[in-house]
Amino acid sequence: MKYIILVFALLMISVTTYAQKLSSSNSELELSFKLKSDGTPTYSLNYKGKEVISESKLGLELVNDDKSLLDGFQIKEITSSWADETWKPVWGEQSEIRNHYKEMAVTLEQPEENRHIILRFRLFDDGLGFRYEFPQQKNLVYFVIKEEHTEFAMTGDHTAFWIPGDYDSQEYDYTTSKLSEINELFDKALSHNASQEQFSKTGVQTSLMMKTNGGIYINLHEAALKEYSLMNLNLDEDSLTFKSWLTPDAIGNKGYLQAPAVSPWRTIMVSDDATDILASNMNLNLNEPNKLEDTSWIKPIKYMGVWWEMITGKSSWNYTDELPSVKLGETDFSKAKPNQKHAANTEHVKDYIDFASKHGFDALLVEGWNEGWEDWFGHSKDYVFDFVTPYPDFDVEEIQKYAASKNIEMMMHHETSGAIRNYERHLDTAYQFMNKYGYTSVKSGYVGDIIPRGEHHYGQWAINHYLYAVKKAADYKIMVNAHEAVRPTGLRRTYPNMIGNESARGTEFQAFGGSKPNHVTILPFTRLIGGPMDYTPGIFEMDISKLNPDNNSHVNATIANQLALYVTMYSPLQMAADLPENYEHFMDAFQFIKDVAIDWDESHYLEAEPGEYITVARKAKGKPDWFVGNVNGNSPRSTKLKLDFLEKGKNYEATIYADAKDAHYKTNPQAYKISTKKVTSKSTLKLKSAAGGGFAINIIQK
Repeated sequence: MKYIILVFALLMISVTTYAQKLSSSNSELELSFKLKSDGTPTYSLNYKGKEVISESKLGLELVNDDKSLLDGFQIKEITSSWADETWKPVWGEQSEIRNHYKEMAVTLEQPEENRHIILRFRLFDDGLGFRYEFPQQKNLVYFVIKEEHTEFAMTGDHTAFWIPGDYDSQEYDYTTSKLSEINELFDKALSHNASQEQFSKTGVQTSLMMKTNGGIYINLHEAALKEYSLMNLNLDEDSLTFKSWLTPDAIGNKGYLQAPAVSPWRTIMVSDDATDILASNMNLNLNEPNKLEDTSWIKPIKYMGVWWEMITGKSSWNYTDELPSVKLGETDFSKAKPNQKHAANTEHVKDYIDFASKHGFDALLVEGWNEGWEDWFGHSKDYVFDFVTPYPDFDVEEIQKYAASKNIEMMMHHETSGAIRNYERHLDTAYQFMNKYGYTSVKSGYVGDIIPRGEHHYGQWAINHYLYAVKKAADYKIMVNAHEAVRPTGLRRTYPNMIGNESARGTEFQAFGGSKPNHVTILPFTRLIGGPMDYTPGIFEMDISKLNPDNNSHVNATIANQLALYVTMYSPLQMAADLPENYEHFMDAFQFIKDVAIDWDESHYLEAEPGEYITVARKAKGKPDWFVGNVNGNSPRSTKLKLDFLEKGKNYEATIYADAKDAHYKTNPQAYKISTKKVTSKSTLKLKSAAGGGFAINIIQK
């Protein structure tokens, strides 16, 4: 942290209906706060003199509380402050991050109940964050949230990029529509068989990206989600107002709090340039600073895995097709008949280790190594994993020694099957097992219903667990990559061993029927606003039937597009997800995956339009080299790429991996061309991207 300056001004006000205003440092955003005549708190937000959030109510409804925290408030105190600091992330898109905001904290009192809350607003140059705070007090100690009533009143029928408001899944393709069309299109947007009671009919998930008819981009999300339930948004179509809708627990309550406590930050990013949304650090800045004293063991990872062949159905997770008749720890798998498709066997894993080592990767993930997949696939309701018992054909010690001899670290896989309490009981043992055999990172999975009492994946109870697992992992110096967990909200600043998440529709769905070709042009505006995604890119064989004749899925991308994802889909955890034999057919293109950095000093978002295209340039950590990625949507497009981000006066060589003239994500996805060109900061490259295509560039200083 370089510096921080705080200036406070206190105003003592008993009751007022006059608006209290706060302007951003660049004067482009203005927040207005006031109480309605009945004491209901409201806010609105202007951008460059135009209203982007109309008057919107704030408050919380409590269980068994007639008054709740909705109205009857008076303003007791207003505190103003500002801050300007620079901090260094352990890993990230840039080596330094500026945290610059103005703040207004409004203390509201309900005189009749003799209780008070604080509404804290932080106004950045690119958006607004606000939260509810519950100070320690006599008449508000333990309380149960029935619903949070935060509103976001839109000023028009904006274009939105949305997925349904599910309590347990974020793995949807995005729908692009007007706000007024969301309800009509909702059922169509559901991409898997889920119980309708898990959805609010007009509910959508955050991060929600919108664009007004006037060309203003608005993004709604939340930051620092912990000890609270995840927020979805319900749309009142008559007023075009989004209303918060928290994920309930098994009996319908939305949260259990004990003062002192705080809610997550509710965030609104605004700009007339889409690249500003992608470049924003507001979500990170609203989280607390790093709490880990020693972070020397936390390092970005480029890895391969015994994974894609199971996803496509070429291989299997389970060792045998027989369903064991006894429970965990009692089955003698040495007597079971192997199914010949089990991928996590010692010799096969060694082949992957050899390939990963030869091409300079850091680690190898192996799924299906431990007992129990037969029971799980056999739908045994009482089966749980123990995370330390390997199948007979997976020799933990031999593999670890072999990997170490090849300078490859092994990445652990923990599938919890949704049995969170079981996982917590085994966490210390599982992490000790990892320490013993040199596993420095774990991919955890939460596929299935949360048992035993039917909690939801995004309710307060499960959210508390995800953070508990990360904190416990830090005790053992283990990095966590959680799949099927809650979407990230910037907590990786506080706990940087939270090195990755899935929590969205990733590459695996390309083997389950496919994703829309423009999916990757929307994810950075939505899911990635809260943090990096383990998207698992790098698929070179688009015809899945060539791996599994029974699977007719198709990967809706070109090879150039898959290369570009290593730059556009930021993550310190990047996988080369395809099989080694598929890379061997295209080793010249595979070179980009080998070369691309995974940690950065600088990032520049050069052009972007949600659903259409994104072009990003990033400078490798501690090096003068740059990498550029472009992903394209449904239609071919041309780009004039200015290289003015390069250091002036220096000479570079650009290696360009581009779509061939006849490339197309569906009909000719493997058509690409590679060229080299001498460039400087004055150069401009003219490039074309196919439908579902893109380009990737490695720029080396000479």
